[in-house]
Amino acid sequence: MAQRVAVIGSHSGLHARPAAAFAQAASRAPLPVTLAVEGKEPVAAGSLLGIMTLGARHGDHVTLTADGDQAEAVLDELAQLLERELDA
Repeated sequence: MAQRVAVIGSHSGLHARPAAAFAQAASRAPLPVTLAVEGKEPVAAGSLLGIMTLGARHGDHVTLTADGDQAEAVLDELAQLLERELDA
Protein backbone atom coordinates (compact mmCIF):
# COMPACT_ATOMS: atom_id res chain seq x y z
CA MET A 1 0.00 0.00 0.00
CA ALA A 2 1.37 3.41 -0.98
CA GLN A 3 0.68 6.71 0.77
CA ARG A 4 1.41 10.36 0.05
CA VAL A 5 0.86 13.39 2.26
CA ALA A 6 -0.08 16.61 0.49
CA VAL A 7 -0.76 20.12 1.72
CA ILE A 8 -3.95 21.71 0.37
CA GLY A 9 -2.91 24.58 -1.91
CA SER A 10 -6.31 26.00 -2.84
CA HIS A 11 -7.10 29.09 -0.79
CA SER A 12 -10.72 28.00 -0.42
CA GLY A 13 -9.70 24.50 0.67
CA LEU A 14 -11.35 21.45 -0.84
CA HIS A 15 -14.76 22.99 -1.40
CA ALA A 16 -16.90 23.19 -4.55
CA ARG A 17 -14.66 23.86 -7.56
CA PRO A 18 -11.35 22.53 -6.14
CA ALA A 19 -13.04 19.41 -4.78
CA ALA A 20 -14.77 18.78 -8.12
CA ALA A 21 -11.52 19.17 -10.07
CA PHE A 22 -9.73 16.78 -7.73
CA ALA A 23 -12.58 14.23 -7.70
CA GLN A 24 -12.62 14.16 -11.52
CA ALA A 25 -8.88 13.54 -11.67
CA ALA A 26 -9.05 10.86 -8.98
CA SER A 27 -11.95 9.08 -10.68
CA ARG A 28 -9.84 8.77 -13.86
CA ALA A 29 -7.09 6.96 -11.91
CA PRO A 30 -6.62 3.30 -12.90
CA LEU A 31 -7.02 2.19 -9.28
CA PRO A 32 -9.03 3.19 -6.20
CA VAL A 33 -7.58 6.05 -4.16
CA THR A 34 -8.68 7.26 -0.73
CA LEU A 35 -8.24 10.69 0.83
CA ALA A 36 -8.12 11.38 4.57
CA VAL A 37 -7.55 14.16 7.06
CA GLU A 38 -6.43 13.48 10.60
CA GLY A 39 -9.29 12.45 12.86
CA LYS A 40 -11.71 11.45 10.08
CA GLU A 41 -12.32 8.25 8.17
CA PRO A 42 -10.84 8.08 4.65
CA VAL A 43 -13.17 8.74 1.74
CA ALA A 44 -13.07 7.70 -1.92
CA ALA A 45 -10.96 10.33 -3.68
CA GLY A 46 -13.33 10.24 -6.66
CA SER A 47 -16.35 11.16 -4.53
CA LEU A 48 -17.11 14.89 -4.56
CA LEU A 49 -19.48 14.56 -1.61
CA GLY A 50 -16.98 12.47 0.35
CA ILE A 51 -14.21 14.99 -0.24
CA MET A 52 -16.36 17.88 0.89
CA THR A 53 -17.28 16.07 4.13
CA LEU A 54 -13.59 16.10 5.11
CA GLY A 55 -13.65 19.88 5.49
CA ALA A 56 -10.04 20.18 4.34
CA ARG A 57 -8.85 23.81 4.36
CA HIS A 58 -5.92 25.67 2.84
CA GLY A 59 -2.71 24.42 4.44
CA ASP A 60 -4.24 21.23 5.86
CA HIS A 61 -2.29 18.00 5.45
CA VAL A 62 -4.20 15.19 3.74
CA THR A 63 -3.17 11.59 3.15
CA LEU A 64 -3.71 9.83 -0.16
CA THR A 65 -3.64 6.03 -0.18
CA ALA A 66 -3.77 3.48 -3.00
CA ASP A 67 -2.75 -0.10 -3.62
CA GLY A 68 -1.60 -1.55 -6.93
CA ASP A 69 1.10 -1.56 -9.56
CA GLN A 70 0.72 2.10 -10.48
CA ALA A 71 -0.02 3.41 -6.99
CA GLU A 72 3.20 5.42 -6.57
CA ALA A 73 2.77 7.31 -9.86
CA VAL A 74 -0.94 7.91 -9.34
CA LEU A 75 -0.44 9.26 -5.82
CA ASP A 76 2.41 11.52 -6.95
CA GLU A 77 0.21 13.03 -9.66
CA LEU A 78 -2.80 13.52 -7.37
CA ALA A 79 -0.68 14.97 -4.55
CA GLN A 80 0.79 17.52 -6.96
CA LEU A 81 -2.73 18.47 -8.04
CA LEU A 82 -3.86 19.01 -4.44
CA GLU A 83 -0.92 21.29 -3.76
CA ARG A 84 -1.88 23.68 -6.58
CA GLU A 85 -4.47 26.47 -6.54
CA LEU A 86 -7.54 24.72 -8.01
CA ASP A 87 -10.00 27.53 -7.43
CA ALA A 88 -9.08 29.58 -10.51
